[in-house]
Amino acid sequence: MGIYVNPGNIEFYRSVNDDIYVDKTNLIAYTNSRINKGRRFLCVSRPRRFGKTMAADMLSAYYSCGCRSGELFSGREIEKNPSFLTHLNKHYVIRLDVQKFLVSRRDVPTFIDTIESSIAAELKETFPDCQGLDHCTRLHVILPKIFSRTGKGFVFVIDEWDCVFRMAKEQKEIQKDYLDFLRGLFKGQDYVELAYMTGILPIKKYGEHSAINIFDEYSMIDPKNLGEYFGFTEKEVRKLCSRHKADFAEMEKWYDGYQLCESHIYNPKSVADALLWKKFKNYWTGTETYEALKHYIDLNFDGLKEAVIGMLGNSPCKIDSSTAQNDMTTFKTKDDILTLLVHLGYLTYNEKTEEVSIPNREITQEFLRSVKTGGWDGLIQALARSEALLKSTWDLDGEAVAAEIGAIHNETASLLKYNNENSLTCTILMAYYSAKAYYMKPILELPTGKGFSDVVYLPRRNENCPALIVELKWKGSAQGAISQMKERQYASWIENDTGDILLVGIRYDTASKKHECLIERHVKK
Repeated sequence: MGIYVNPGNIEFYRSVNDDIYVDKTNLIAYTNSRINKGRRFLCVSRPRRFGKTMAADMLSAYYSCGCRSGELFSGREIEKNPSFLTHLNKHYVIRLDVQKFLVSRRDVPTFIDTIESSIAAELKETFPDCQGLDHCTRLHVILPKIFSRTGKGFVFVIDEWDCVFRMAKEQKEIQKDYLDFLRGLFKGQDYVELAYMTGILPIKKYGEHSAINIFDEYSMIDPKNLGEYFGFTEKEVRKLCSRHKADFAEMEKWYDGYQLCESHIYNPKSVADALLWKKFKNYWTGTETYEALKHYIDLNFDGLKEAVIGMLGNSPCKIDSSTAQNDMTTFKTKDDILTLLVHLGYLTYNEKTEEVSIPNREITQEFLRSVKTGGWDGLIQALARSEALLKSTWDLDGEAVAAEIGAIHNETASLLKYNNENSLTCTILMAYYSAKAYYMKPILELPTGKGFSDVVYLPRRNENCPALIVELKWKGSAQGAISQMKERQYASWIENDTGDILLVGIRYDTASKKHECLIERHVKK
Protein backbone atom coordinates (compact mmCIF):
# COMPACT_ATOMS: atom_id res chain seq x y z
CA MET A 1 0.00 0.00 0.00
CA GLY A 2 1.40 3.37 -1.02
CA ILE A 3 0.49 7.02 -0.73
CA TYR A 4 -0.06 7.48 -4.47
CA VAL A 5 0.19 3.98 -5.95
CA ASN A 6 -2.36 1.45 -4.66
CA PRO A 7 -3.43 3.57 -1.67
CA GLY A 8 -5.49 2.33 1.25
CA ASN A 9 -9.12 3.04 2.14
CA ILE A 10 -8.82 4.98 5.40
CA GLU A 11 -10.46 8.16 4.04
CA PHE A 12 -13.47 6.32 2.68
CA TYR A 13 -13.69 4.39 5.96
CA ARG A 14 -13.97 7.73 7.77
CA SER A 15 -16.69 8.91 5.38
CA VAL A 16 -18.95 5.87 5.76
CA ASN A 17 -18.57 5.97 9.53
CA ASP A 18 -19.28 9.70 9.79
CA ASP A 19 -22.39 11.03 11.56
CA ILE A 20 -24.05 11.79 8.21
CA TYR A 21 -23.33 9.63 5.18
CA VAL A 22 -25.34 9.27 1.96
CA ASP A 23 -24.73 6.23 -0.22
CA LYS A 24 -23.41 7.36 -3.62
CA THR A 25 -21.78 4.04 -4.50
CA ASN A 26 -23.86 3.57 -7.66
CA LEU A 27 -21.41 5.99 -9.26
CA ILE A 28 -19.06 2.99 -9.28
CA ALA A 29 -21.45 1.08 -11.55
CA TYR A 30 -21.06 3.89 -14.08
CA THR A 31 -17.27 4.02 -13.87
CA ASN A 32 -17.15 0.20 -14.11
CA SER A 33 -19.01 0.48 -17.41
CA ARG A 34 -16.20 2.68 -18.73
CA ILE A 35 -13.18 0.57 -17.74
CA ASN A 36 -10.99 -0.31 -20.74
CA LYS A 37 -13.45 1.28 -23.13
CA GLY A 38 -12.71 4.00 -25.64
CA ARG A 39 -14.57 6.57 -23.50
CA ARG A 40 -12.72 5.78 -20.30
CA PHE A 41 -11.74 9.37 -19.52
CA LEU A 42 -14.09 11.28 -17.17
CA CYS A 43 -13.71 14.81 -15.81
CA VAL A 44 -16.31 15.66 -13.16
CA SER A 45 -16.32 19.31 -12.03
CA ARG A 46 -18.42 20.74 -9.20
CA PRO A 47 -18.04 23.40 -6.48
CA ARG A 48 -16.29 23.09 -3.15
CA ARG A 49 -18.42 21.43 -0.49
CA PHE A 50 -20.15 19.18 -3.04
CA GLY A 51 -18.46 15.86 -2.25
CA LYS A 52 -15.72 15.71 -4.89
CA THR A 53 -13.08 14.33 -2.56
CA MET A 54 -15.43 11.78 -0.97
CA ALA A 55 -16.26 10.42 -4.43
CA ALA A 56 -12.55 10.19 -5.30
CA ASP A 57 -11.82 8.43 -1.99
CA MET A 58 -14.66 5.99 -2.68
CA LEU A 59 -13.39 5.10 -6.16
CA SER A 60 -9.85 4.69 -4.88
CA ALA A 61 -11.00 2.44 -2.02
CA TYR A 62 -13.03 0.33 -4.44
CA TYR A 63 -10.47 -0.17 -7.20
CA SER A 64 -7.15 -0.21 -5.31
CA CYS A 65 -5.48 -3.58 -4.94
CA GLY A 66 -3.53 -2.05 -2.06
CA CYS A 67 -6.41 -2.63 0.38
CA ARG A 68 -9.44 -4.82 1.07
CA SER A 69 -12.66 -2.83 1.03
CA GLY A 70 -15.41 -5.45 0.75
CA GLU A 71 -16.67 -4.74 4.25
CA LEU A 72 -16.93 -0.99 3.58
CA PHE A 73 -19.22 -1.65 0.62
CA SER A 74 -21.30 -4.31 2.34
CA GLY A 75 -24.97 -3.32 2.19
CA ARG A 76 -24.31 -0.40 -0.16
CA GLU A 77 -26.14 0.08 -3.44
CA ILE A 78 -23.19 -0.99 -5.59
CA GLU A 79 -23.20 -4.42 -3.98
CA LYS A 80 -26.37 -5.22 -5.97
CA ASN A 81 -24.64 -4.49 -9.29
CA PRO A 82 -23.29 -7.46 -11.31
CA SER A 83 -19.97 -5.69 -11.85
CA PHE A 84 -19.30 -5.22 -8.12
CA LEU A 85 -17.03 -8.22 -7.49
CA THR A 86 -15.45 -8.04 -10.94
CA HIS A 87 -13.46 -4.91 -10.08
CA LEU A 88 -13.42 -4.81 -6.27
CA ASN A 89 -9.78 -4.21 -5.26
CA LYS A 90 -8.56 -5.70 -8.55
CA HIS A 91 -6.74 -2.73 -10.10
CA TYR A 92 -3.50 -0.84 -9.78
CA VAL A 93 -4.56 2.68 -8.80
CA ILE A 94 -2.70 5.97 -9.00
CA ARG A 95 -4.45 8.36 -6.61
CA LEU A 96 -3.42 11.99 -6.80
CA ASP A 97 -4.62 15.11 -4.96
CA VAL A 98 -3.00 17.96 -6.90
CA GLN A 99 -3.79 20.46 -4.15
CA LYS A 100 -1.39 18.69 -1.79
CA PHE A 101 1.45 19.52 -4.18
CA LEU A 102 0.45 23.20 -4.29
CA VAL A 103 0.46 24.15 -0.64
CA SER A 104 1.77 27.64 -1.41
CA ARG A 105 2.70 29.74 -4.44
CA ARG A 106 6.32 28.73 -3.96
CA ASP A 107 5.36 25.24 -5.13
CA VAL A 108 3.98 26.39 -8.49
CA PRO A 109 7.25 26.28 -10.52
CA THR A 110 8.15 22.77 -9.35
CA PHE A 111 4.88 20.98 -8.59
CA ILE A 112 4.80 18.96 -11.84
CA ASP A 113 8.32 17.61 -11.23
CA THR A 114 7.38 16.83 -7.63
CA ILE A 115 4.28 14.92 -8.73
CA GLU A 116 6.26 12.87 -11.24
CA SER A 117 9.16 12.05 -8.93
CA SER A 118 6.84 11.10 -6.04
CA ILE A 119 4.76 8.71 -8.12
CA ALA A 120 7.80 7.36 -9.98
CA ALA A 121 9.48 6.42 -6.67
CA GLU A 122 6.45 4.37 -5.61
CA LEU A 123 6.13 2.73 -9.03
CA LYS A 124 9.72 1.53 -8.78
CA GLU A 125 8.97 0.03 -5.35
CA THR A 126 5.79 -1.59 -6.63
CA PHE A 127 7.49 -3.08 -9.70
CA PRO A 128 11.04 -3.85 -8.52
CA ASP A 129 11.61 -6.46 -11.23
CA CYS A 130 10.81 -4.06 -14.04
CA GLN A 131 14.18 -3.12 -15.53
CA GLY A 132 15.20 0.25 -16.94
CA LEU A 133 13.29 2.52 -14.57
CA ASP A 134 16.14 3.54 -12.28
CA HIS A 135 17.04 6.97 -13.55
CA CYS A 136 13.75 8.06 -15.07
CA THR A 137 11.01 10.12 -13.42
CA ARG A 138 8.86 10.95 -16.45
CA LEU A 139 5.57 9.15 -16.02
CA HIS A 140 4.71 9.05 -19.71
CA VAL A 141 7.94 7.07 -20.14
CA ILE A 142 7.80 4.83 -17.05
CA LEU A 143 4.16 3.75 -17.28
CA PRO A 144 4.30 2.41 -20.89
CA LYS A 145 7.38 0.36 -19.91
CA ILE A 146 5.58 -1.15 -16.92
CA PHE A 147 2.56 -1.92 -19.08
CA SER A 148 4.57 -3.52 -21.89
CA ARG A 149 6.60 -5.69 -19.50
CA THR A 150 3.93 -6.69 -16.99
CA GLY A 151 0.61 -6.17 -18.78
CA LYS A 152 -0.57 -4.13 -15.79
CA GLY A 153 -2.68 -1.06 -16.52
CA PHE A 154 -3.79 1.66 -14.12
CA VAL A 155 -6.89 3.37 -12.82
CA PHE A 156 -6.18 7.08 -12.28
CA VAL A 157 -8.14 8.98 -9.65
CA ILE A 158 -7.13 12.66 -9.65
CA ASP A 159 -8.71 15.13 -7.23
CA GLU A 160 -8.46 18.94 -7.46
CA TRP A 161 -7.08 18.56 -10.95
CA ASP A 162 -7.65 22.29 -11.67
CA CYS A 163 -5.94 23.64 -8.56
CA VAL A 164 -3.19 25.33 -10.56
CA PHE A 165 -5.75 27.39 -12.52
CA ARG A 166 -7.05 28.77 -9.24
CA MET A 167 -3.72 29.29 -7.49
CA ALA A 168 -1.68 30.51 -10.48
CA LYS A 169 -4.47 32.40 -12.27
CA GLU A 170 -2.18 34.63 -14.30
CA GLN A 171 0.69 32.20 -15.00
CA LYS A 172 -0.29 31.01 -18.45
CA GLU A 173 2.96 29.17 -19.17
CA ILE A 174 2.66 27.10 -15.99
CA GLN A 175 -0.93 26.27 -16.92
CA LYS A 176 0.09 25.17 -20.41
CA ASP A 177 2.93 23.05 -19.02
CA TYR A 178 0.46 21.35 -16.71
CA LEU A 179 -2.00 20.65 -19.53
CA ASP A 180 0.88 19.27 -21.61
CA PHE A 181 1.77 17.00 -18.66
CA LEU A 182 -1.79 15.66 -18.50
CA ARG A 183 -1.99 15.26 -22.26
CA GLY A 184 1.23 13.25 -22.27
CA LEU A 185 0.03 11.18 -19.31
CA PHE A 186 -3.28 10.18 -20.88
CA LYS A 187 -3.63 10.76 -24.60
CA GLY A 188 -3.07 7.62 -26.66
CA GLN A 189 -1.74 5.67 -23.68
CA ASP A 190 -2.72 1.99 -23.53
CA TYR A 191 -1.90 1.70 -19.83
CA VAL A 192 -4.91 3.83 -18.88
CA GLU A 193 -7.77 1.54 -17.82
CA LEU A 194 -9.81 4.43 -16.40
CA ALA A 195 -9.13 8.09 -15.66
CA TYR A 196 -11.44 9.94 -13.27
CA MET A 197 -10.56 13.59 -12.63
CA THR A 198 -12.49 15.94 -10.42
CA GLY A 199 -12.18 19.65 -9.72
CA ILE A 200 -14.12 22.89 -9.61
CA LEU A 201 -13.53 23.99 -13.21
CA PRO A 202 -14.11 22.08 -16.45
CA ILE A 203 -11.08 21.52 -18.64
CA LYS A 204 -9.48 24.76 -19.80
CA LYS A 205 -10.27 25.86 -23.35
CA TYR A 206 -8.09 27.76 -25.76
CA GLY A 207 -10.47 29.52 -28.10
CA GLU A 208 -13.31 27.09 -28.74
CA HIS A 209 -11.27 23.93 -28.20
CA SER A 210 -10.54 21.89 -25.09
CA ALA A 211 -6.89 21.57 -24.18
CA ILE A 212 -7.43 17.86 -23.41
CA ASN A 213 -10.15 16.70 -25.74
CA ILE A 214 -10.16 13.00 -24.79
CA PHE A 215 -12.22 13.57 -21.63
CA ASP A 216 -15.99 13.39 -21.35
CA GLU A 217 -16.92 16.30 -19.11
CA TYR A 218 -19.63 16.35 -16.45
CA SER A 219 -20.15 19.79 -14.98
CA MET A 220 -22.63 22.08 -13.22
CA ILE A 221 -23.52 23.34 -16.73
CA ASP A 222 -23.73 19.90 -18.35
CA PRO A 223 -23.89 17.05 -15.79
CA LYS A 224 -25.11 14.59 -18.43
CA ASN A 225 -26.42 11.49 -16.61
CA LEU A 226 -24.46 12.00 -13.39
CA GLY A 227 -26.56 14.82 -11.90
CA GLU A 228 -27.67 12.78 -8.88
CA TYR A 229 -24.03 12.29 -7.83
CA PHE A 230 -23.26 16.02 -7.62
CA GLY A 231 -24.91 16.52 -4.23
CA PHE A 232 -27.85 15.26 -2.17
CA THR A 233 -31.11 14.61 -4.01
CA GLU A 234 -34.51 15.62 -2.62
CA LYS A 235 -35.27 11.99 -1.76
CA GLU A 236 -32.00 11.66 0.14
CA VAL A 237 -32.58 14.92 2.05
CA ARG A 238 -36.10 13.89 3.00
CA LYS A 239 -34.76 10.66 4.49
CA LEU A 240 -32.04 12.53 6.37
CA CYS A 241 -34.57 15.02 7.76
CA SER A 242 -36.82 12.20 8.89
CA ARG A 243 -33.95 10.36 10.53
CA HIS A 244 -32.61 13.44 12.31
CA LYS A 245 -36.04 15.02 13.03
CA ALA A 246 -35.30 18.16 10.99
CA ASP A 247 -37.75 20.46 9.18
CA PHE A 248 -37.58 19.51 5.49
CA ALA A 249 -39.34 22.70 4.34
CA GLU A 250 -36.64 24.84 5.98
CA MET A 251 -33.91 22.61 4.57
CA GLU A 252 -35.42 23.11 1.12
CA LYS A 253 -35.47 26.91 1.42
CA TRP A 254 -31.90 27.12 2.64
CA TYR A 255 -29.98 24.57 0.56
CA ASP A 256 -32.04 23.36 -2.44
CA GLY A 257 -32.11 24.98 -5.86
CA TYR A 258 -29.29 23.46 -7.91
CA GLN A 259 -30.82 22.07 -11.10
CA LEU A 260 -28.90 19.21 -12.69
CA CYS A 261 -30.69 17.23 -15.39
CA GLU A 262 -33.99 16.20 -13.85
CA SER A 263 -32.67 16.36 -10.28
CA HIS A 264 -32.98 19.07 -7.66
CA ILE A 265 -29.66 18.96 -5.84
CA TYR A 266 -28.94 20.22 -2.34
CA ASN A 267 -25.60 21.51 -1.11
CA PRO A 268 -24.42 18.38 0.77
CA LYS A 269 -21.97 19.99 3.19
CA SER A 270 -24.51 22.61 4.28
CA VAL A 271 -27.23 19.98 4.75
CA ALA A 272 -24.86 17.90 6.85
CA ASP A 273 -23.86 20.94 8.93
CA ALA A 274 -27.50 21.91 9.50
CA LEU A 275 -28.32 18.39 10.69
CA LEU A 276 -25.23 18.15 12.85
CA TRP A 277 -25.58 21.56 14.53
CA LYS A 278 -29.42 21.56 14.58
CA LYS A 279 -29.54 25.03 13.07
CA PHE A 280 -30.44 26.44 9.64
CA LYS A 281 -28.00 29.18 8.63
CA ASN A 282 -25.45 30.17 6.05
CA TYR A 283 -22.64 27.61 6.28
CA TRP A 284 -21.09 28.65 2.97
CA THR A 285 -18.80 31.16 4.66
CA GLY A 286 -16.99 28.33 6.40
CA THR A 287 -14.92 27.70 3.28
CA GLU A 288 -15.70 30.60 0.94
CA THR A 289 -15.38 34.29 1.72
CA TYR A 290 -17.66 36.85 0.16
CA GLU A 291 -14.64 38.68 -1.30
CA ALA A 292 -14.34 35.95 -3.96
CA LEU A 293 -17.90 36.51 -5.13
CA LYS A 294 -17.59 40.27 -4.75
CA HIS A 295 -14.54 40.35 -7.02
CA TYR A 296 -16.46 38.83 -9.93
CA ILE A 297 -19.74 40.70 -9.61
CA ASP A 298 -17.90 44.02 -9.27
CA LEU A 299 -16.28 43.58 -12.68
CA ASN A 300 -17.72 46.27 -14.92
CA PHE A 301 -19.26 44.24 -17.75
CA ASP A 302 -22.30 45.76 -19.39
CA GLY A 303 -25.51 44.37 -17.93
CA LEU A 304 -23.86 42.37 -15.15
CA LYS A 305 -25.20 44.45 -12.28
CA GLU A 306 -28.69 44.50 -13.78
CA ALA A 307 -28.51 40.70 -14.09
CA VAL A 308 -27.48 40.32 -10.43
CA ILE A 309 -30.26 42.67 -9.29
CA GLY A 310 -32.79 40.73 -11.35
CA MET A 311 -31.62 37.44 -9.85
CA LEU A 312 -31.85 38.89 -6.34
CA GLY A 313 -35.45 39.63 -7.30
CA ASN A 314 -35.80 35.92 -8.09
CA SER A 315 -35.75 36.36 -11.86
CA PRO A 316 -33.43 34.11 -13.90
CA CYS A 317 -30.95 35.46 -16.45
CA LYS A 318 -30.40 33.87 -19.86
CA ILE A 319 -26.75 33.23 -20.74
CA ASP A 320 -24.55 31.74 -23.43
CA SER A 321 -22.10 29.49 -21.58
CA SER A 322 -20.24 28.34 -24.71
CA THR A 323 -17.78 31.26 -24.78
CA ALA A 324 -16.37 30.64 -21.29
CA GLN A 325 -12.72 29.59 -21.35
CA ASN A 326 -12.95 27.63 -18.08
CA ASP A 327 -10.39 29.64 -16.18
CA MET A 328 -10.67 32.43 -13.62
CA THR A 329 -9.23 35.34 -15.58
CA THR A 330 -10.42 35.24 -19.21
CA PHE A 331 -13.67 37.20 -19.39
CA LYS A 332 -15.08 38.91 -22.46
CA THR A 333 -18.76 39.20 -21.54
CA LYS A 334 -20.97 39.08 -18.48
CA ASP A 335 -21.98 35.56 -19.58
CA ASP A 336 -18.40 34.37 -19.02
CA ILE A 337 -18.52 35.62 -15.43
CA LEU A 338 -21.97 34.18 -14.78
CA THR A 339 -20.80 30.82 -16.18
CA LEU A 340 -17.86 30.84 -13.77
CA LEU A 341 -20.23 31.60 -10.88
CA VAL A 342 -22.20 28.47 -11.84
CA HIS A 343 -19.04 26.36 -11.58
CA LEU A 344 -18.21 27.99 -8.24
CA GLY A 345 -21.68 27.16 -6.90
CA TYR A 346 -22.97 30.72 -6.58
CA LEU A 347 -25.53 30.23 -9.35
CA THR A 348 -27.49 27.33 -10.76
CA TYR A 349 -28.01 26.65 -14.46
CA ASN A 350 -31.21 25.45 -16.10
CA GLU A 351 -30.07 23.45 -19.11
CA LYS A 352 -33.49 23.55 -20.80
CA THR A 353 -33.97 27.33 -20.63
CA GLU A 354 -30.24 28.23 -20.62
CA GLU A 355 -30.84 30.49 -17.64
CA VAL A 356 -28.96 31.06 -14.40
CA SER A 357 -30.41 32.02 -11.04
CA ILE A 358 -29.48 32.24 -7.36
CA PRO A 359 -30.31 28.80 -5.99
CA ASN A 360 -31.36 29.31 -2.38
CA ARG A 361 -31.40 31.44 0.77
CA GLU A 362 -27.84 30.51 1.72
CA ILE A 363 -26.37 31.82 -1.52
CA THR A 364 -28.69 34.84 -1.52
CA GLN A 365 -27.05 35.86 1.75
CA GLU A 366 -23.63 35.56 0.11
CA PHE A 367 -24.75 37.91 -2.68
CA LEU A 368 -26.19 40.38 -0.18
CA ARG A 369 -22.94 40.39 1.81
CA SER A 370 -21.02 41.01 -1.40
CA VAL A 371 -23.07 44.01 -2.54
CA LYS A 372 -23.08 45.87 0.77
CA THR A 373 -19.96 47.79 -0.18
CA GLY A 374 -18.37 49.29 -3.25
CA GLY A 375 -20.35 50.27 -6.33
CA TRP A 376 -23.70 48.97 -5.11
CA ASP A 377 -24.77 52.03 -3.15
CA GLY A 378 -28.40 52.02 -2.17
CA LEU A 379 -29.19 48.42 -3.10
CA ILE A 380 -29.40 47.15 0.47
CA GLN A 381 -31.61 50.09 1.46
CA ALA A 382 -33.77 49.44 -1.58
CA LEU A 383 -34.19 45.77 -0.72
CA ALA A 384 -35.04 46.70 2.86
CA ARG A 385 -38.06 48.63 1.54
CA SER A 386 -39.41 45.55 -0.19
CA GLU A 387 -41.45 44.09 2.67
CA ALA A 388 -43.39 47.35 3.15
CA LEU A 389 -43.95 47.65 -0.59
CA LEU A 390 -45.34 44.12 -0.79
CA LYS A 391 -47.73 44.79 2.11
CA SER A 392 -48.88 48.00 0.42
CA THR A 393 -49.57 45.99 -2.73
CA TRP A 394 -51.73 43.53 -0.80
CA ASP A 395 -53.55 46.51 0.75
CA LEU A 396 -54.23 47.93 -2.75
CA ASP A 397 -52.39 51.11 -1.76
CA GLY A 398 -51.09 52.27 -5.12
CA GLU A 399 -49.79 55.61 -3.83
CA ALA A 400 -47.60 53.91 -1.24
CA VAL A 401 -46.29 51.43 -3.82
CA ALA A 402 -45.46 54.26 -6.24
CA ALA A 403 -43.65 56.15 -3.46
CA GLU A 404 -41.58 53.09 -2.50
CA ILE A 405 -40.67 52.35 -6.11
CA GLY A 406 -39.63 55.98 -6.56
CA ALA A 407 -37.39 55.77 -3.50
CA ILE A 408 -35.87 52.52 -4.77
CA HIS A 409 -35.25 54.17 -8.13
CA ASN A 410 -33.41 57.06 -6.46
CA GLU A 411 -31.35 54.73 -4.25
CA THR A 412 -30.22 52.60 -7.17
CA ALA A 413 -29.79 55.27 -9.87
CA SER A 414 -26.05 54.56 -10.00
CA LEU A 415 -26.71 50.88 -10.74
CA LEU A 416 -29.48 51.04 -13.31
CA LYS A 417 -29.51 53.14 -16.44
CA TYR A 418 -33.10 54.26 -16.53
CA ASN A 419 -33.61 54.47 -20.26
CA ASN A 420 -35.95 51.64 -21.21
CA GLU A 421 -38.58 49.20 -20.00
CA ASN A 422 -35.95 46.53 -19.25
CA SER A 423 -34.51 48.77 -16.54
CA LEU A 424 -38.01 49.42 -15.21
CA THR A 425 -38.61 45.65 -15.05
CA CYS A 426 -35.33 45.23 -13.16
CA THR A 427 -36.40 47.85 -10.63
CA ILE A 428 -39.76 46.12 -10.11
CA LEU A 429 -38.05 42.77 -9.52
CA MET A 430 -35.80 44.41 -6.95
CA ALA A 431 -38.76 46.20 -5.36
CA TYR A 432 -40.58 42.91 -4.93
CA TYR A 433 -37.51 41.15 -3.53
CA SER A 434 -39.48 40.09 -0.42
CA ALA A 435 -41.98 38.30 -2.63
CA LYS A 436 -39.64 35.30 -2.86
CA ALA A 437 -40.73 34.28 0.65
CA TYR A 438 -44.37 33.98 -0.49
CA TYR A 439 -44.23 33.46 -4.25
CA MET A 440 -42.59 31.19 -6.78
CA LYS A 441 -40.07 32.65 -9.21
CA PRO A 442 -41.64 35.54 -11.14
CA ILE A 443 -42.67 34.74 -14.68
CA LEU A 444 -41.67 37.36 -17.23
CA GLU A 445 -43.83 37.97 -20.30
CA LEU A 446 -46.24 35.16 -19.51
CA PRO A 447 -48.71 34.56 -22.37
CA THR A 448 -52.03 35.46 -20.72
CA GLY A 449 -55.33 35.93 -22.47
CA LYS A 450 -54.74 37.97 -25.64
CA GLY A 451 -51.30 39.27 -24.80
CA PHE A 452 -48.19 38.96 -22.63
CA SER A 453 -48.14 40.24 -19.07
CA ASP A 454 -44.83 41.80 -17.99
CA VAL A 455 -44.41 40.09 -14.61
CA VAL A 456 -46.56 37.47 -12.86
CA TYR A 457 -46.11 36.30 -9.26
CA LEU A 458 -47.87 33.04 -8.37
CA PRO A 459 -48.14 32.11 -4.66
CA ARG A 460 -46.22 29.17 -3.26
CA ARG A 461 -48.19 26.22 -2.02
CA ASN A 462 -49.74 26.81 1.40
CA GLU A 463 -49.21 30.59 1.14
CA ASN A 464 -52.46 32.53 1.56
CA CYS A 465 -51.67 35.56 -0.60
CA PRO A 466 -53.02 36.86 -3.91
CA ALA A 467 -51.39 36.28 -7.29
CA LEU A 468 -49.93 39.46 -8.79
CA ILE A 469 -50.11 40.42 -12.47
CA VAL A 470 -47.90 43.44 -13.09
CA GLU A 471 -48.07 45.55 -16.25
CA LEU A 472 -45.40 48.21 -16.78
CA LYS A 473 -45.79 51.33 -18.85
CA TRP A 474 -42.90 53.43 -20.10
CA LYS A 475 -45.42 55.55 -21.94
CA GLY A 476 -49.13 55.90 -21.27
CA SER A 477 -50.62 55.66 -17.77
CA ALA A 478 -51.15 53.28 -14.87
CA GLN A 479 -54.88 53.31 -15.64
CA GLY A 480 -54.02 52.37 -19.21
CA ALA A 481 -52.04 49.40 -17.88
CA ILE A 482 -55.04 48.26 -15.80
CA SER A 483 -57.38 48.68 -18.79
CA GLN A 484 -55.02 46.69 -21.01
CA MET A 485 -54.92 43.80 -18.55
CA LYS A 486 -58.72 43.74 -18.40
CA GLU A 487 -59.33 44.10 -22.12
CA ARG A 488 -56.79 41.42 -23.01
CA GLN A 489 -57.98 39.15 -20.20
CA TYR A 490 -54.53 38.67 -18.68
CA ALA A 491 -55.98 36.95 -15.62
CA SER A 492 -57.91 34.33 -17.58
CA TRP A 493 -54.97 31.92 -17.86
CA ILE A 494 -54.37 31.66 -14.13
CA GLU A 495 -57.73 32.35 -12.48
CA ASN A 496 -58.65 28.64 -12.23
CA ASP A 497 -55.31 27.76 -10.64
CA THR A 498 -55.06 30.35 -7.88
CA GLY A 499 -57.13 32.32 -5.39
CA ASP A 500 -57.35 36.10 -5.41
CA ILE A 501 -55.60 37.99 -8.21
CA LEU A 502 -54.37 41.59 -8.05
CA LEU A 503 -53.83 43.66 -11.20
CA VAL A 504 -50.91 46.05 -10.67
CA GLY A 505 -50.37 48.83 -13.22
CA ILE A 506 -47.12 50.81 -12.92
CA ARG A 507 -46.02 53.72 -15.06
CA TYR A 508 -42.77 55.71 -15.10
CA ASP A 509 -42.94 59.30 -16.38
CA THR A 510 -39.61 60.18 -18.00
CA ALA A 511 -40.33 63.91 -17.84
CA SER A 512 -41.24 64.18 -14.15
CA LYS A 513 -39.20 61.09 -13.18
CA LYS A 514 -42.11 59.95 -11.04
CA HIS A 515 -43.88 56.62 -10.75
CA GLU A 516 -47.61 56.04 -10.77
CA CYS A 517 -49.31 52.87 -9.55
CA LEU A 518 -52.90 51.61 -9.57
CA ILE A 519 -53.96 48.29 -8.04
CA GLU A 520 -57.28 46.54 -8.54
CA ARG A 521 -58.64 43.20 -7.45
CA HIS A 522 -59.54 40.98 -10.40
CA VAL A 523 -63.17 39.91 -10.44
CA LYS A 524 -63.54 36.35 -11.67
CA LYS A 525 -66.37 35.71 -14.10
